[in-house]
Amino acid sequence: MARTPSNMLPLGTKAPNFSLFDTVSGQTLSLQELKGEKGTVIMFICNHCPFVLHVNPELAKLGHEYQKKGIGIIAISSNDVENYPQDAPHLMTKVAKNEDYTFPYLYDESQEVAKSYDAACTPDFYLFDKNLELRYRGQLDDSRPGNGIALSGKDLRNAIDNLLAGLKISKIQKPSIGCNIKWVNR
Repeated sequence: MARTPSNMLPLGTKAPNFSLFDTVSGQTLSLQELKGEKGTVIMFICNHCPFVLHVNPELAKLGHEYQKKGIGIIAISSNDVENYPQDAPHLMTKVAKNEDYTFPYLYDESQEVAKSYDAACTPDFYLFDKNLELRYRGQLDDSRPGNGIALSGKDLRNAIDNLLAGLKISKIQKPSIGCNIKWVNR
């Protein structure tokens, strides 16, 4: 299991726009349509990575808890499905249903969106404010497969809670760790 860290996009970066196919609704959706009134979480995930499989229960909880508070939540898979067929869009639909995602699970076939966000791993988390300026990027929490630390989402949750409360978000942020994004070799 590879342990690839986030690239840690600079805080204050404006969220790059995108329009991607949503494997849940079957529609092409844009960032402008999906952004939250108070903030937006964008996460790069996939179907097969053990790190994502480990955090899936917390991802579902985040959706149930924060979408009703004005936080848009967007999941994106950018993996090469030719070499990693378990990440194919029709299987993304099944994962979203099985994991009880309440948010869109978008397919980035060209991988251009992952590149524009400088995403490196799955899972990779970004929190943008209502103006789509980056306020947090990094890990969900300290839990990893097999490390014995309970899954809590505390790092991302603290950032979202501070954003909602109008408080400063600490600039001391730990990178996420996960499987590298499976880039297409062209």
